[in-house]
Amino acid sequence: MEIVLVPGFWLNASAWERVTPVIEAAGHRTHPLTLPGLEAVTSPRAGIGVAEHVAAITAAVDAAGDPAARDVVLVGHSGGGPLANAALDARPDRVARIVFVDSSPLAPGDVIPSGLTPVDGEVPLPDWDDFDDEDLVDLDDALRDAFRRSAVPEPGGVVTGAIELRDDARRRAVPATVIACEFGEADLRRWVDAGAEFCRELGALDRYDVVELPTGHWPMFTRPEDLGAAIAEAAAR
Repeated sequence: MEIVLVPGFWLNASAWERVTPVIEAAGHRTHPLTLPGLEAVTSPRAGIGVAEHVAAITAAVDAAGDPAARDVVLVGHSGGGPLANAALDARPDRVARIVFVDSSPLAPGDVIPSGLTPVDGEVPLPDWDDFDDEDLVDLDDALRDAFRRSAVPEPGGVVTGAIELRDDARRRAVPATVIACEFGEADLRRWVDAGAEFCRELGALDRYDVVELPTGHWPMFTRPEDLGAAIAEAAAR
């Protein structure tokens, strides 16, 4: 399978460098993405929003594998999950499965929930004190330092822009996997059953499964080998 890896806020393709060897060892090909404006701290971010990121992910789907086959698995971490889901909406016939890493799909018109406010058109990585304790599980000082050195400000238009979706039936028919890091499967299914706002689109999917990977919000740093194995297993289904 062709595995397209979409990073969350502040991250680019380098975030997956300890994950991709595990996926490739399982026989898949990986395509870690650097989305527009996330190339470097000095990269321009003006005018970059949700549409530009979704277009970049969609182009990666188009470029991967056999255009006549359903051989792509889309993987989206955190804020990259709703963006990947929007690319799935554009290419439902190319994607065999979508994987949400500590993330979930959003309903049409929703904004990626972050509580962040852009300043001068971008959002730098916040101070660690601004995150919940659950976010930072297993992210020791060395990992935090490495993360901060590599972090790139997120384009403000991605933080504030709405997700546009059009092909509800075909998008929701694609199997999904949630790799749950900060919460367990029982919690997630209880939230879905209760109609929680942030889970309403997940609950509308035809089918999804949950893989528990207990750690903080950045498993590509804290449990990269286990994350790679979970993605490879999901891709093999």
